[in-house]
This record gives sequence, structure tokens and C-alpha cells, in this order.
Amino acid sequence: MSTTPAASVLFVCVHNAGRSQMAAGFLTHLAGERVEVRSAGSIPADQVNPAAIEAMKEVGIDISDQTPKVLTTEAVQASDYVITMGCGDACPIFPGKKYLDWALEDPAGKGVESVRPIRDQIKTRIEALIAEINAEQEN
Repeated sequence: MSTTPAASVLFVCVHNAGRSQMAAGFLTHLAGERVEVRSAGSIPADQVNPAAIEAMKEVGIDISDQTPKVLTTEAVQASDYVITMGCGDACPIFPGKKYLDWALEDPAGKGVESVRPIRDQIKTRIEALIAEINAEQEN
């Protein structure tokens, strides 16, 4: 059995503190080592949003050890899927990559009650992404 990941996915948002961190947490949790997961921000924050950490903890996923990372050209080049969440034109475009833009509310400055629906939308999109990756592998 091959240990090569089926795909590599980069999640990008402005601060890499909420949406992209939750998405990376879900994909890592649900796909395991089958998918290589990265996240980054065009202007990374100092720390991951505490409300995002708490919301993920409620569903059994610990992202408290993560730190916001700066978006690099190398990270985009190394990824099959680049999923943006409000980073606008800051994300470099390379041929041969699959770009998706997920319009999700920014959880910055919101309490855990407001972050839960965003978390749940992300989970639904991650499940669909895993199904898409699986379908691509079967072809």
C-alpha cells in the first residue's frame, strides 16, 4: 500500500487564525495521512483564534498547537488544491492547480456561539472535498 498522499490541499485566509485553521483541522482529522494538509495566511495573526480552538474542541479536534503561517509561493506550488477563504488577490495563481473559493464568514472577534455555524459549514465543505479527492483517485 502506498504512503503517498492522494492529494495536497492548502487552505488560505487573511490571518490563518480561524477558517483556514478549522478547515485544516477537519481535513487532517477526517482524511488522515491520505491527504497532505497545509494552511497559511496573507497577513498571519499572532495566534489562532481562541473561539475557533474552542469550537473545534467541541467536536473532538484539537487545533490548539497550531500557529498562523505566512502564505508562500512554495506552499501554493506544492499543493494540488488551493482553497481560499477571503484572501482576495493575495493568493498567487499557478497553472495545473485546482482553485476553490469558499465564501465563509470571518470568525475574527466573534465568540464561540458565532463560530459554531462557520465551523459546521467548513465541515460540510471538507466532507465534499474528500469525496471529490476520492472520486479523482478512482479515475
